[in-house]
Amino acid sequence: MPETSLRVLVIGGGIGGLCLAQGLRKAGVDVAVYERDRTRTDRLEGYRIHIDPHGAKALHACLPAETWETFVRSTVDLGSFRFLTEDLQELMVMEQDARGAAGSGPTERSHAIDRVTLREVLLAELDEVLHYDKKFERYERGPDGEITAHFADGTTATGDVLVGADGVNSPVRKQYLPHVERVDTDAYGIGLKLPLTEEVRAWLQPPLSTGRSMIMAPAPFFLSISVFDRTAAMDDLPETRGDDAYVGSAFVIRRGACPANIEALDGPELKGLIERLVGDWHPQLRRLIAESDPESALLVPYKTSVPVKPWETTNVTLLGDAVHSMSPVGGMGGNTALRDADLLCRQLVSARDGKVATTEAIRAFEAGMLEYGFAAVRKALQYQKQGLQSNKVAVSLSRVFFRAMNGMMQRKRQPAREPARSGARR
Repeated sequence: MPETSLRVLVIGGGIGGLCLAQGLRKAGVDVAVYERDRTRTDRLEGYRIHIDPHGAKALHACLPAETWETFVRSTVDLGSFRFLTEDLQELMVMEQDARGAAGSGPTERSHAIDRVTLREVLLAELDEVLHYDKKFERYERGPDGEITAHFADGTTATGDVLVGADGVNSPVRKQYLPHVERVDTDAYGIGLKLPLTEEVRAWLQPPLSTGRSMIMAPAPFFLSISVFDRTAAMDDLPETRGDDAYVGSAFVIRRGACPANIEALDGPELKGLIERLVGDWHPQLRRLIAESDPESALLVPYKTSVPVKPWETTNVTLLGDAVHSMSPVGGMGGNTALRDADLLCRQLVSARDGKVATTEAIRAFEAGMLEYGFAAVRKALQYQKQGLQSNKVAVSLSRVFFRAMNGMMQRKRQPAREPARSGARR
Protein backbone atom coordinates (compact mmCIF):
# COMPACT_ATOMS: atom_id res chain seq x y z
CA MET A 1 0.00 0.00 0.00
CA PRO A 2 1.20 3.57 -0.60
CA GLU A 3 2.65 5.53 2.26
CA THR A 4 0.46 8.10 3.99
CA SER A 5 1.33 11.20 5.97
CA LEU A 6 1.54 10.83 9.75
CA ARG A 7 2.65 13.57 12.14
CA VAL A 8 3.50 12.44 15.67
CA LEU A 9 3.82 14.81 18.63
CA VAL A 10 5.77 13.39 21.59
CA ILE A 11 5.36 15.22 24.90
CA GLY A 12 8.42 14.53 27.08
CA GLY A 13 12.07 13.90 26.31
CA GLY A 14 12.90 11.15 28.78
CA ILE A 15 14.19 7.67 27.94
CA GLY A 16 10.95 6.45 26.38
CA GLY A 17 10.12 9.60 24.44
CA LEU A 18 13.61 9.93 22.97
CA CYS A 19 13.77 6.25 22.02
CA LEU A 20 10.42 6.58 20.25
CA ALA A 21 11.61 9.69 18.43
CA GLN A 22 14.77 7.89 17.32
CA GLY A 23 12.77 4.99 15.95
CA LEU A 24 10.22 7.13 14.12
CA ARG A 25 12.92 9.37 12.66
CA LYS A 26 14.86 6.30 11.52
CA ALA A 27 11.69 5.07 9.74
CA GLY A 28 11.08 8.45 8.11
CA VAL A 29 7.99 9.36 10.15
CA ASP A 30 7.35 13.05 10.84
CA VAL A 31 8.00 13.37 14.60
CA ALA A 32 8.55 16.26 16.99
CA VAL A 33 9.46 16.08 20.69
CA TYR A 34 8.44 18.80 23.13
CA GLU A 35 10.50 18.94 26.31
CA ARG A 36 9.87 21.18 29.30
CA ASP A 37 13.60 21.38 30.16
CA ARG A 38 15.04 24.69 29.03
CA THR A 39 18.28 23.32 27.60
CA ARG A 40 19.94 20.07 26.53
CA THR A 41 22.00 19.92 29.74
CA ASP A 42 19.23 20.43 32.33
CA ARG A 43 19.08 16.73 33.28
CA LEU A 44 22.79 15.97 33.67
CA GLU A 45 22.50 13.99 36.88
CA GLY A 46 21.75 10.47 37.96
CA TYR A 47 23.20 7.04 38.54
CA ARG A 48 23.85 4.04 36.38
CA ILE A 49 20.92 2.25 34.77
CA HIS A 50 20.57 -1.46 34.08
CA ILE A 51 19.46 -2.17 30.52
CA ASP A 52 18.07 -5.69 30.29
CA PRO A 53 17.62 -7.69 27.05
CA HIS A 54 14.12 -6.20 26.53
CA GLY A 55 15.60 -2.71 26.68
CA ALA A 56 18.60 -3.66 24.55
CA LYS A 57 16.38 -5.11 21.81
CA ALA A 58 14.25 -1.95 21.84
CA LEU A 59 17.28 0.31 21.54
CA HIS A 60 18.73 -1.80 18.75
CA ALA A 61 15.45 -1.60 16.83
CA CYS A 62 14.99 2.15 17.25
CA LEU A 63 18.50 3.60 17.09
CA PRO A 64 20.44 4.18 13.87
CA ALA A 65 23.32 1.73 13.52
CA GLU A 66 26.04 4.22 14.46
CA THR A 67 24.14 5.42 17.55
CA TRP A 68 23.53 1.81 18.62
CA GLU A 69 27.26 1.12 18.39
CA THR A 70 27.91 4.21 20.52
CA PHE A 71 25.51 2.84 23.12
CA VAL A 72 27.23 -0.55 23.20
CA ARG A 73 30.68 1.03 23.55
CA SER A 74 29.41 3.23 26.39
CA THR A 75 28.23 0.31 28.53
CA VAL A 76 30.05 -1.95 30.94
CA ASP A 77 29.39 -5.50 32.05
CA LEU A 78 27.03 -5.82 34.96
CA GLY A 79 29.21 -8.35 36.71
CA SER A 80 27.96 -10.87 39.25
CA PHE A 81 24.79 -10.26 41.24
CA ARG A 82 25.19 -11.33 44.87
CA PHE A 83 22.83 -11.74 47.76
CA LEU A 84 24.73 -11.05 51.00
CA THR A 85 23.97 -10.73 54.68
CA GLU A 86 24.78 -7.55 56.59
CA ASP A 87 27.96 -9.39 57.72
CA LEU A 88 28.88 -9.98 54.05
CA GLN A 89 28.20 -13.70 54.23
CA GLU A 90 27.42 -14.93 50.75
CA LEU A 91 23.92 -16.28 50.23
CA MET A 92 23.79 -16.63 46.47
CA VAL A 93 25.69 -15.44 43.40
CA MET A 94 24.20 -15.03 39.94
CA GLU A 95 26.91 -14.75 37.32
CA GLN A 96 26.45 -12.42 34.37
CA ASP A 97 26.44 -15.31 31.91
CA ALA A 98 23.28 -16.62 33.57
CA ARG A 99 21.45 -13.64 32.03
CA GLY A 100 22.99 -14.00 28.60
CA ALA A 101 24.67 -17.03 27.11
CA ALA A 102 28.41 -16.81 26.61
CA GLY A 103 29.16 -15.33 23.24
CA SER A 104 25.66 -13.90 22.83
CA GLY A 105 25.22 -10.61 21.02
CA PRO A 106 24.60 -7.28 22.74
CA THR A 107 20.82 -7.53 22.24
CA GLU A 108 20.72 -10.78 24.21
CA ARG A 109 22.46 -9.63 27.38
CA SER A 110 22.17 -6.96 30.04
CA HIS A 111 24.23 -3.77 30.17
CA ALA A 112 25.10 -1.05 32.65
CA ILE A 113 25.33 2.56 31.50
CA ASP A 114 25.43 5.90 33.25
CA ARG A 115 22.04 7.63 32.96
CA VAL A 116 23.63 10.87 31.78
CA THR A 117 25.56 8.98 29.11
CA LEU A 118 22.42 7.15 27.97
CA ARG A 119 20.61 10.48 27.61
CA GLU A 120 23.47 11.81 25.51
CA VAL A 121 23.24 8.74 23.27
CA LEU A 122 19.46 9.10 22.86
CA LEU A 123 19.78 12.80 22.00
CA ALA A 124 22.14 12.10 19.09
CA GLU A 125 20.98 13.60 15.77
CA LEU A 126 17.64 14.78 17.22
CA ASP A 127 18.37 18.52 17.16
CA GLU A 128 15.91 19.12 14.32
CA VAL A 129 12.97 17.39 16.05
CA LEU A 130 13.57 18.33 19.71
CA HIS A 131 12.01 21.52 21.06
CA TYR A 132 13.12 22.73 24.51
CA ASP A 133 11.39 24.98 27.03
CA LYS A 134 7.97 23.69 25.96
CA LYS A 135 5.81 23.12 29.03
CA PHE A 136 2.71 21.23 27.91
CA GLU A 137 -0.57 22.57 29.28
CA ARG A 138 -3.40 20.90 27.35
CA TYR A 139 -4.48 19.49 24.03
CA GLU A 140 -7.52 20.02 21.83
CA ARG A 141 -9.00 17.74 19.18
CA GLY A 142 -10.13 19.48 16.01
CA PRO A 143 -13.18 18.62 13.88
CA ASP A 144 -11.00 16.56 11.55
CA GLY A 145 -9.48 14.61 14.46
CA GLU A 146 -6.15 16.41 14.48
CA ILE A 147 -4.59 17.05 17.88
CA THR A 148 -3.27 20.48 18.84
CA ALA A 149 -0.95 20.74 21.83
CA HIS A 150 -0.85 24.01 23.76
CA PHE A 151 2.26 25.14 25.63
CA ALA A 152 2.83 27.60 28.44
CA ASP A 153 4.67 30.04 26.18
CA GLY A 154 1.55 30.50 24.05
CA THR A 155 2.74 28.36 21.14
CA THR A 156 0.95 25.33 19.71
CA ALA A 157 1.77 22.25 17.65
CA THR A 158 -0.65 20.16 15.58
CA GLY A 159 -0.32 16.52 14.58
CA ASP A 160 -2.18 13.30 13.87
CA VAL A 161 -1.03 11.46 17.03
CA LEU A 162 -0.15 12.77 20.50
CA VAL A 163 2.04 10.61 22.76
CA GLY A 164 2.31 11.37 26.46
CA ALA A 165 5.84 10.33 27.42
CA ASP A 166 5.95 12.97 30.13
CA GLY A 167 6.67 10.94 33.24
CA VAL A 168 5.02 10.12 36.52
CA ASN A 169 3.17 13.43 36.84
CA SER A 170 2.07 13.39 33.20
CA PRO A 171 -0.17 16.36 32.29
CA VAL A 172 -1.26 14.41 29.21
CA ARG A 173 -2.48 11.55 31.40
CA LYS A 174 -4.26 13.93 33.77
CA GLN A 175 -6.30 15.31 30.88
CA TYR A 176 -6.75 12.08 28.92
CA LEU A 177 -7.23 9.52 31.70
CA PRO A 178 -7.92 11.49 34.89
CA HIS A 179 -9.10 8.33 36.68
CA VAL A 180 -5.67 6.65 36.48
CA GLU A 181 -4.04 6.70 39.91
CA ARG A 182 -0.57 6.59 41.41
CA VAL A 183 -0.33 5.66 45.07
CA ASP A 184 2.38 5.57 47.70
CA THR A 185 4.06 2.25 48.38
CA ASP A 186 5.42 1.29 51.78
CA ALA A 187 8.93 2.57 51.06
CA TYR A 188 11.35 5.40 50.51
CA GLY A 189 14.61 5.08 48.62
CA ILE A 190 17.79 7.04 49.35
CA GLY A 191 20.46 7.09 46.67
CA LEU A 192 24.15 7.78 47.36
CA LYS A 193 27.21 7.92 45.15
CA LEU A 194 30.83 7.18 46.12
CA PRO A 195 33.40 8.25 43.49
CA LEU A 196 35.66 5.30 42.72
CA THR A 197 38.99 7.06 43.28
CA GLU A 198 42.34 5.33 43.68
CA GLU A 199 42.04 5.81 47.45
CA VAL A 200 38.64 4.09 47.48
CA ARG A 201 39.93 1.27 45.28
CA ALA A 202 42.67 0.68 47.87
CA TRP A 203 40.28 -0.07 50.72
CA LEU A 204 37.11 -1.35 49.01
CA GLN A 205 37.43 -5.12 49.01
CA PRO A 206 35.60 -8.02 47.39
CA PRO A 207 32.77 -8.75 47.18
CA LEU A 208 31.76 -5.06 47.17
CA SER A 209 34.42 -3.87 44.71
CA THR A 210 32.76 -5.29 41.57
CA GLY A 211 29.33 -6.09 40.20
CA ARG A 212 26.12 -5.77 42.19
CA SER A 213 25.29 -6.73 45.75
CA MET A 214 21.98 -6.94 47.57
CA ILE A 215 22.40 -6.69 51.35
CA MET A 216 19.57 -8.50 53.12
CA ALA A 217 19.10 -8.06 56.85
CA PRO A 218 16.31 -8.92 59.32
CA ALA A 219 15.26 -5.27 59.38
CA PRO A 220 12.71 -3.06 57.59
CA PHE A 221 15.34 -1.92 55.10
CA PHE A 222 17.86 -3.27 52.61
CA LEU A 223 20.81 -1.93 50.64
CA SER A 224 21.58 -2.36 46.95
CA ILE A 225 25.14 -1.63 45.82
CA SER A 226 26.30 -1.32 42.20
CA VAL A 227 29.82 -0.67 40.94
CA PHE A 228 30.05 1.30 37.70
CA ASP A 229 33.56 1.50 36.25
CA ARG A 230 34.29 2.20 32.61
CA THR A 231 37.80 3.60 33.10
CA ALA A 232 39.45 0.42 31.85
CA ALA A 233 38.21 1.10 28.31
CA MET A 234 38.21 4.90 28.28
CA ASP A 235 40.27 5.13 25.09
CA ASP A 236 37.55 3.31 23.17
CA LEU A 237 34.61 5.28 24.59
CA PRO A 238 32.84 8.34 23.24
CA GLU A 239 33.17 11.51 25.26
CA THR A 240 30.09 12.16 27.41
CA ARG A 241 29.19 14.23 30.43
CA GLY A 242 28.51 11.18 32.62
CA ASP A 243 30.62 9.96 35.53
CA ASP A 244 33.08 7.20 34.67
CA ALA A 245 33.64 5.33 37.95
CA TYR A 246 31.59 5.25 41.13
CA VAL A 247 29.77 3.01 43.57
CA GLY A 248 26.04 3.68 43.64
CA SER A 249 24.04 2.71 46.71
CA ALA A 250 20.27 2.55 47.04
CA PHE A 251 19.02 2.28 50.62
CA VAL A 252 15.36 1.21 50.66
CA ILE A 253 13.47 1.66 53.91
CA ARG A 254 9.93 1.00 55.03
CA ARG A 255 7.99 4.20 55.64
CA GLY A 256 7.10 3.20 59.18
CA ALA A 257 10.80 3.03 60.09
CA CYS A 258 11.51 6.57 58.85
CA PRO A 259 11.51 9.75 60.92
CA ALA A 260 8.34 11.77 60.40
CA ASN A 261 10.29 14.62 58.82
CA ILE A 262 12.30 12.52 56.38
CA GLU A 263 11.23 14.56 53.35
CA ALA A 264 12.67 17.69 55.01
CA LEU A 265 16.14 16.18 55.59
CA ASP A 266 19.07 17.44 53.54
CA GLY A 267 21.83 15.28 52.02
CA PRO A 268 24.11 15.03 55.10
CA GLU A 269 21.09 14.29 57.31
CA LEU A 270 19.88 11.52 54.98
CA LYS A 271 23.35 9.98 54.94
CA GLY A 272 23.51 10.23 58.72
CA LEU A 273 20.19 8.39 58.99
CA ILE A 274 21.56 5.48 56.96
CA GLU A 275 24.78 5.42 59.01
CA ARG A 276 22.81 5.08 62.24
CA LEU A 277 20.59 2.31 60.87
CA VAL A 278 23.54 0.21 59.61
CA GLY A 279 25.73 0.88 62.65
CA ASP A 280 26.17 -2.82 63.46
CA TRP A 281 26.78 -3.97 59.87
CA HIS A 282 30.12 -5.08 58.42
CA PRO A 283 32.86 -2.38 58.59
CA GLN A 284 33.17 -2.32 54.78
CA LEU A 285 29.47 -1.48 54.44
CA ARG A 286 29.64 1.18 57.12
CA ARG A 287 32.68 2.78 55.49
CA LEU A 288 31.08 2.70 52.05
CA ILE A 289 28.15 4.74 53.39
CA ALA A 290 30.33 7.02 55.51
CA GLU A 291 32.56 8.02 52.60
CA SER A 292 29.76 8.50 50.06
CA ASP A 293 29.18 12.06 48.91
CA PRO A 294 26.45 13.60 51.12
CA GLU A 295 25.57 16.04 48.34
CA SER A 296 24.68 13.08 46.13
CA ALA A 297 21.98 11.89 48.55
CA LEU A 298 18.62 11.72 46.81
CA LEU A 299 15.36 10.83 48.58
CA VAL A 300 12.70 9.19 46.42
CA PRO A 301 9.21 8.33 47.72
CA TYR A 302 8.45 5.00 46.04
CA LYS A 303 5.07 5.12 44.29
CA THR A 304 3.26 2.83 41.90
CA SER A 305 0.48 3.02 39.35
CA VAL A 306 -2.84 1.32 40.06
CA PRO A 307 -3.74 -1.20 37.32
CA VAL A 308 -6.16 0.29 34.80
CA LYS A 309 -8.64 -1.36 32.47
CA PRO A 310 -8.32 -0.79 28.72
CA TRP A 311 -9.84 2.49 27.60
CA GLU A 312 -11.43 3.52 24.31
CA THR A 313 -8.55 4.05 21.90
CA THR A 314 -8.09 7.41 20.20
CA ASN A 315 -5.15 9.18 18.58
CA VAL A 316 -3.82 10.12 22.04
CA THR A 317 -1.79 7.52 23.96
CA LEU A 318 0.73 7.14 26.77
CA LEU A 319 3.95 5.28 27.38
CA GLY A 320 6.41 4.61 30.21
CA ASP A 321 5.95 6.19 33.62
CA ALA A 322 3.06 8.27 32.31
CA VAL A 323 0.87 5.15 32.45
CA HIS A 324 2.62 2.35 34.39
CA SER A 325 5.10 3.88 36.82
CA MET A 326 6.49 1.36 39.27
CA SER A 327 8.74 0.88 42.27
CA PRO A 328 12.39 1.27 41.22
CA VAL A 329 13.24 -2.03 42.93
CA GLY A 330 14.32 -4.43 40.19
CA GLY A 331 15.21 -1.69 37.70
CA MET A 332 12.34 -2.44 35.31
CA GLY A 333 10.83 1.02 34.78
CA GLY A 334 13.27 2.32 32.17
CA ASN A 335 13.38 -0.98 30.32
CA THR A 336 9.60 -1.13 30.15
CA ALA A 337 9.51 2.42 28.74
CA LEU A 338 12.02 1.39 26.05
CA ARG A 339 9.89 -1.63 25.25
CA ASP A 340 6.86 0.68 24.92
CA ALA A 341 8.76 2.95 22.55
CA ASP A 342 9.75 0.07 20.28
CA LEU A 343 6.24 -1.42 20.16
CA LEU A 344 4.55 1.94 19.54
CA CYS A 345 7.10 2.84 16.88
CA ARG A 346 6.42 -0.36 14.97
CA GLN A 347 2.67 0.15 15.17
CA LEU A 348 2.84 3.78 14.03
CA VAL A 349 5.09 2.88 11.11
CA SER A 350 2.48 0.31 10.03
CA ALA A 351 -0.17 3.04 10.18
CA ARG A 352 2.03 5.44 8.21
CA ASP A 353 2.50 2.77 5.55
CA GLY A 354 -1.25 2.30 5.25
CA LYS A 355 -1.20 -1.28 6.54
CA VAL A 356 -3.59 -0.52 9.37
CA ALA A 357 -5.70 2.40 10.58
CA THR A 358 -3.99 4.68 13.10
CA THR A 359 -6.45 3.91 15.91
CA GLU A 360 -6.08 0.17 15.27
CA ALA A 361 -2.29 0.51 15.46
CA ILE A 362 -2.53 2.38 18.75
CA ARG A 363 -5.06 -0.13 20.10
CA ALA A 364 -2.63 -2.98 19.40
CA PHE A 365 0.13 -1.05 21.17
CA GLU A 366 -2.04 -0.34 24.22
CA ALA A 367 -3.14 -3.98 24.53
CA GLY A 368 0.44 -5.22 24.67
CA MET A 369 1.72 -2.33 26.77
CA LEU A 370 -0.94 -2.75 29.46
CA GLU A 371 -0.25 -6.49 29.74
CA TYR A 372 3.54 -6.49 30.12
CA GLY A 373 3.67 -3.03 31.71
CA PHE A 374 1.49 -3.86 34.68
CA ALA A 375 3.10 -7.29 34.99
CA ALA A 376 6.32 -5.35 35.62
CA VAL A 377 4.50 -3.11 38.13
CA ARG A 378 3.41 -6.17 40.10
CA LYS A 379 6.85 -7.76 39.96
CA ALA A 380 8.56 -4.58 41.21
CA LEU A 381 6.19 -4.43 44.19
CA GLN A 382 6.89 -8.08 44.93
CA TYR A 383 10.65 -7.48 44.91
CA GLN A 384 10.23 -4.47 47.19
CA LYS A 385 8.11 -6.43 49.66
CA GLN A 386 10.64 -9.27 49.78
CA GLY A 387 13.52 -6.87 50.39
CA LEU A 388 11.72 -5.11 53.25
CA GLN A 389 10.95 -8.35 55.08
CA SER A 390 11.89 -7.77 58.72
CA ASN A 391 10.57 -10.99 60.23
CA LYS A 392 13.68 -12.81 61.43
CA VAL A 393 12.19 -16.25 60.82
CA ALA A 394 11.21 -15.34 57.25
CA VAL A 395 14.62 -13.80 56.57
CA SER A 396 16.34 -16.87 57.99
CA LEU A 397 14.28 -19.13 55.73
CA SER A 398 15.16 -16.93 52.75
CA ARG A 399 18.85 -17.21 53.62
CA VAL A 400 18.61 -21.00 53.84
CA PHE A 401 16.92 -21.00 50.43
CA PHE A 402 19.56 -18.74 48.86
CA ARG A 403 22.42 -20.81 50.30
CA ALA A 404 20.83 -23.99 48.98
CA MET A 405 20.34 -22.46 45.54
CA ASN A 406 23.90 -21.19 45.52
CA GLY A 407 25.18 -24.64 46.41
CA MET A 408 23.23 -26.15 43.54
CA MET A 409 24.58 -23.56 41.11
CA GLN A 410 28.15 -24.17 42.27
CA ARG A 411 27.76 -27.94 41.83
CA LYS A 412 26.45 -27.41 38.30
CA ARG A 413 29.56 -25.42 37.42
CA GLN A 414 31.92 -28.17 38.60
CA PRO A 415 33.15 -30.50 35.84
CA ALA A 416 31.70 -33.96 35.88
CA ARG A 417 33.89 -36.65 37.43
CA GLU A 418 35.85 -38.76 35.03
CA PRO A 419 34.06 -42.11 34.63
CA ALA A 420 35.82 -45.23 35.87
CA ARG A 421 37.89 -46.95 33.21
CA SER A 422 36.61 -50.22 31.93
CA GLY A 423 38.58 -53.14 33.32
CA ALA A 424 39.49 -51.32 36.50
CA ARG A 425 39.90 -53.49 39.56
CA ARG A 426 36.97 -53.88 41.86
